[in-house]
Order: sequence, then C-alpha cells, then structure tokens
Amino acid sequence: MEIKSLSSKLVWPAIMLYLMIGSYLIYVGYSGPLLEIEIEKENGEWGVTQPYYKDWTGWRNISPSDVILRVDDVPMDHLHQLKYKSMIVTADKITIMKPNGEIKDIHINHSDIPHQFYYLLLFPFCYYLLTLFIIIYIYFNQKSIKLTNLLIFFMLTVSLAYVSSGVSSRVNGIGIIVNRSSMVLCLAILLHFLRDYYSFVKINWLFTNNIKYFYVFPVIAFSLGCICTFYPAYYILLSDVVLVLFFILLIIILSILLLSYFKYKSPQLKVLLSSIMIPFLPFLFLYALPSIFFDTYILSGEVSSLFLLLIPFSFIFTQVAERLFDIEYHITRLRYYGIFALIFTLWLIVGLYCIAGKYLTIPVISGVSLFTFTSLVVLFYIKEKVDYRKRKILFSTKGDYIHQLYTAVDRIGKTIKIDELLKKFAQEVSLHLELENVFVLTYNYDTSQFTSTVEGRLSINPALIEDLKLGEIRRIDKVYLAFLHQDAHYKRALVLEHKNSIHLKDEELLWLELLLLYVNNFIENTKMVEELLEELRHMRQADDSQLPWLSKLLWLRFEEEKYQLAQELHDTNLQEQLHIAREVDVLVNAKDTTDIQQKLDKIHQQMITSLHDLRAYCENLKPPLLDTLGLNAALEKLIRKVIERASFELIYTIDRLYLEDERMNLMIYRLFQELLNNALKHSYATTVEIRLQEMDDGFEIIYKDDGLGCNVDDITVGESMGIQGMQERVKAFNGQFYIDSQVNEGMFIRITVKEGSDTLDYDAYSG
Repeated sequence: MEIKSLSSKLVWPAIMLYLMIGSYLIYVGYSGPLLEIEIEKENGEWGVTQPYYKDWTGWRNISPSDVILRVDDVPMDHLHQLKYKSMIVTADKITIMKPNGEIKDIHINHSDIPHQFYYLLLFPFCYYLLTLFIIIYIYFNQKSIKLTNLLIFFMLTVSLAYVSSGVSSRVNGIGIIVNRSSMVLCLAILLHFLRDYYSFVKINWLFTNNIKYFYVFPVIAFSLGCICTFYPAYYILLSDVVLVLFFILLIIILSILLLSYFKYKSPQLKVLLSSIMIPFLPFLFLYALPSIFFDTYILSGEVSSLFLLLIPFSFIFTQVAERLFDIEYHITRLRYYGIFALIFTLWLIVGLYCIAGKYLTIPVISGVSLFTFTSLVVLFYIKEKVDYRKRKILFSTKGDYIHQLYTAVDRIGKTIKIDELLKKFAQEVSLHLELENVFVLTYNYDTSQFTSTVEGRLSINPALIEDLKLGEIRRIDKVYLAFLHQDAHYKRALVLEHKNSIHLKDEELLWLELLLLYVNNFIENTKMVEELLEELRHMRQADDSQLPWLSKLLWLRFEEEKYQLAQELHDTNLQEQLHIAREVDVLVNAKDTTDIQQKLDKIHQQMITSLHDLRAYCENLKPPLLDTLGLNAALEKLIRKVIERASFELIYTIDRLYLEDERMNLMIYRLFQELLNNALKHSYATTVEIRLQEMDDGFEIIYKDDGLGCNVDDITVGESMGIQGMQERVKAFNGQFYIDSQVNEGMFIRITVKEGSDTLDYDAYSG
C-alpha cells in the first residue's frame, strides 16, 4: 500500500497499537518516581552533586555532604543505572548516611514531587485519554473527509511522543524507541498532511510531492532508539541526533507555510501558520536549540512540550469543521475584547497602586487584575449577545458584511426569472457561508409536492416549513431552514446542509436574514415582470392592439418627454430670444439713432448664435444627416465638431456598415456622442482613440484614452459619466458592454452588438 493513499483499514490497528503502547508507557511511568539525581563517586563514596528536583531534596534534607549507600536496597556498586549514567534515574527508596554517621532510609512516593506528578504522570495520562476519545469521534463522524486518516495518525504520534517523554527519561528501552521515532514521525505525517491539505483547498504546493522519502527520518530515529537501548552510554549523543532530525523537519514545514502565506495571503494558511508556529516556538527556542548547541535548556522538555499539545486540537478545528474562518473569527473577537479589557485592567491597577499601593500585596494585585480582566471579557461577550438579540448589532471580524450584502443583492437583482433568481440566491449563500449544499425548497400547495433548485434533494416535513415566519432561520438537527417567500400557491424555504454539523455565527445569521428580506421583495417584483411579459405575449398572439394600461403608460411617457423638452427650451433658447426682443424694443423706441447700426449688428450676432444653438440642439435630438446622408456622414460631422473643441489628439476609424435595422444607426450615433462628450468633459486625456468596426453579424465600437480613468467599482448608479445610459442602450439590443479602467491609467471600452437579437422583444422572455 502506498503511503500517500493511507487506507482507513489502518486506523483501527493503529488505535489498538496506540492502546497497547500507551498502556505500557503509563504503567512504567507509575511504577516508580523519576528522580534524576546526579551523583559522583569520590574516595569510594557516592555523593549528590546536582539534584533535578531541588525543592524535594531540600524538603527531604538531602545535601551534597550526604553519602548514598543503597538505591532500592541495591548497593551503589551493583546499581545497573550507574553503568552508563552517573545519575539515580528512578527509585522508590534511597538509603543515605549523614555526616554524623546516621543512616537514613528515604521512601519516595509520586505525591512527594508534585511537579513530576503533574507534568510526567497526570497531564500525559489525561492527554492520552483525550486523544483516544477524539480520534474515535473523528473516525465515526468524519469518514467522508479525505484527510481524516492523516489527522488521526498525526494525533496518535503526537500523543505517544508526549506520553513516552517521561518513560524515555528513565532510560527505558521501549520508551526511548517510542519517543524518538514518534517525535520525528509526527512531523513527517504533518508534512504529508500539509501537502494533501494544500490540494484540498486548491493552493499550489511549493515543495516536492515525493513526501514518502521523508518517512526515512522516523526510520532513522527508530534505529537510533534501538541502538540507544542496547548501548545506553550513547543516550545523550543519539538524543541530540534525533533532535537534529526533528529540527530539520520543523524548519522545512515552517518555511513552506511562511513562503506560501507571503505568496498567496490565504486565510487558511494564516490559521495553519499560527496553529503550528506558535506551539512549536517554545519547544524549539527554549529546549531543542539550546540542548543541541549548548547542552542545556532554558525551559524543561516536559514544560515546553505542553505547548505542542495545542497543535492537534487546532487541526481538529481546521479539518473537522472545514470552515477555517470560524477559528479566525473567534480568535479575532477574543483579541479585540482582550485588548480593551487589558487596557482598562492596567488603568485600574495603576490607579489602585497610586491610591493604596502600600496596603496591596503582589497576590492581591494579581488576583484583582485577573478578576477584572476576565470579568470585562465576559461582559463584552454578554453585551454582544444582548446587542444582537435586541438591536441586531454585532461584532464583525472584517466589518464588511454590509458591503458583502450589497454585493450579493446587486448580483441577484440582475436576474429576470424566478427560477434563475432562486438558483443565483443559493449560489451566493453557498459562496459566502462556504457551504456546498445550499438549495431552495419549494412546496406546492396544489400538488403537496416539493421541488428543489438542486435535483436529488430529499424533501422535509411540510409542517416544519409551515411553522416558519418570514425571515426566520431555524436549526433542525444538522440543517438550517430559512423561510424565504410565500404566496397562494407556493411556499419557499432555503436549506443549508453540510457534511458535518454546522453552526452559523451571529454575523452570518444577520447577513442571511437581511438577504432573505431582499430576495422576498425580488421574488414579488420578478413575479410581476413575468406576469407582464406573459400578458404581452398573449396580447401579441391575439392581435396587435395595445392594452389600455400600456397605451396610458406610453402616453404618460411621451408627455413627460415633451415636458422636459419644453422646460429645457424655455430655460435656454427662449430666454435668449426674449433678451433679443427686449433689445430690439429698446431700439425701436430710442430717440438717439447715432450708433443704431452698431447695436443692430450686435443684435444680429446674438440672433445667429441663438440659431446655431437651436440647430445644435435639434441635431442632438435627431441628427438630420442620419436620414439624408447616412451614418458615416453624421459621425464625420460629429467628430469634426469634437476636434474643434478638443484639447487632445483624436484618432478615429469608421467602417461602412450595412445594417438592416435603422434603429442601430441612431444607437451608434448616440454611443459615439456620449463617448466623445465624456472625453471632452472628464477624461483630461492627451490622446483619444475611437473605432467603429464591421463584424459578420453586427458591429464593434472600441474606445481608448490615456486620461485620468477611474475605479470601475466606484461608478455609482446615475453618476457614472453617462456609462449607465450607454450600458442600457447596448443591453436593449442584446449587446455586450465591457469597460476596463484604473485611476490615472486611462479607460478602455468595448461595445459589441449583433444584429437580429433585440432584447426589447418580449418574445425573448416568453420561453
């Protein structure tokens, strides 16, 4: 069987092996207290030089002047431990002789050395059982997850490495072999896990794919452990070699994570990097590296290894939940609340110290600090819950859920059919909440049957949907059910499923509630549009007469256009004509006629200017050259006018088009007009290029400038320099409008329209 395709059949044998080895290691750990008292023989007598547990030796009144006679009733010269190490590793009883000749027997229990009891016995035993329960839970509940097997093997090896640390210190053969091999094997499995996890989250793996070669490292560690068992004198040397192997694998893993994170900036990698690097740093810098280079340590192995226990549990959250952002959410929220709580706690402690510092002791200050900090953090969490329940206000890790809601609403709102709208809505929810199984379930009251946007989905109890209220989200077992819309014939609900049990955050629930309300309105509006189009289709099939309400709508629209035209003429050209009339009236009634010729010339120029403005206005409303000389002549005249006014160089190409639909000529003219007006008013360009090119079944307009440009995402509706109007014109003829622009990098627009596919034809919607 290949390493990269670990079968689930190996899980139970691995668990059984874990039970047997772990039980043996725990038994050996409880068999006798670990002392690690360094001794030295001088003048034929063995004396204490460096006790590991100094508090215990002081409590037992053991001093360097004492002579050790026997260990577990075995004379020192016959003690097996001293053959390879000048140290009493473990003992239940020590016989010593005081300087005054008094012989004293010291019986040793685990309870006599609390430090050893907790770090070498209690903590490893609890971790051993906890790991066992967790991997069994993972195995039975997460069988479908690809990386589950690697996660289980990783947790088993980390647990064995931790449990065997105390037994290895006793120079127990099995303990040494298990400890040396498992501490290196866990990193090899971790490297394997990362390779497959990168593939799972679709991130490029920056290291070799031949991970199986790195399993040579634990084989070497296993061999060194066996050698150390038979040659205990090489215990320290071989331990350093294993630490070097451990260090090499760890550096490889951290380098891969760091390079990947800085290259891809992925949130998944950020969580992985934090969950691996932070626990390893104390063990690496406070124990492993000092032991390798200086033959000493800053923090003992049993204490620094406690931090490593955080790694498997962080992987439980990242792998089992499959929703890495939940971890980041809780960490960010805790950090946010913790900073505020810490600032206030420091302020309070400084105030108390200044007011009553001489009455406060260090334990009292520490207790007050801890109580204040904890109380504030808890209070912040309570406030968050109250704000969400009462006012729908909550903490947001990113602060952009409203923006995401707006983006989702904008994308959903572009649909024109209910079925399409429901599918788009389910896709948006699936994308935002990172859930694969999201679909809309529709219950038909007439047929009492369910239909779904995704085929093959099982129906649910209609009573569950009937109890839901608009916008309500209810969790039922491992499924979230949200009421979406109801009318006389249908009731629709959103269903959110996952491979595992899911729990949506308050931020996600609020986002979903608001989106449900928007989509409910979208469905109502879309129904009205569909009914309108259906009515138009039936009307056209019956005869060509218009509906009364449609005639009224068109009449009102025409009246509105006439009103706007009259208002614009009144405010511009008519005012100029009134001004000219008043000046002529003054001349008619004037008695002084000396300079009347000069005044008439001035009035004449004003009339000519007014007529030019009126002609330009009429040409804008309906270019006369379009009907007489055609599109090319009209565009040439428009371009000449622009060149006269422009401060930029205009490069243009106009192909001769042969279009059957005359409405397209007017549309092309309006597009040219709008593009060039935008260039004059807003571009501040030095060069503008516009081209009209013929296509097989339509035309293409390409516009480019090197002006100020803009951020396309910031173009707001109604204030987009005419872009919205151009988009609507193109869309009306089933064309494509593409715009690309960056600030200070100019603008590029491509418009493509095919003849013979007018979207304004309601038959296109009748399906």
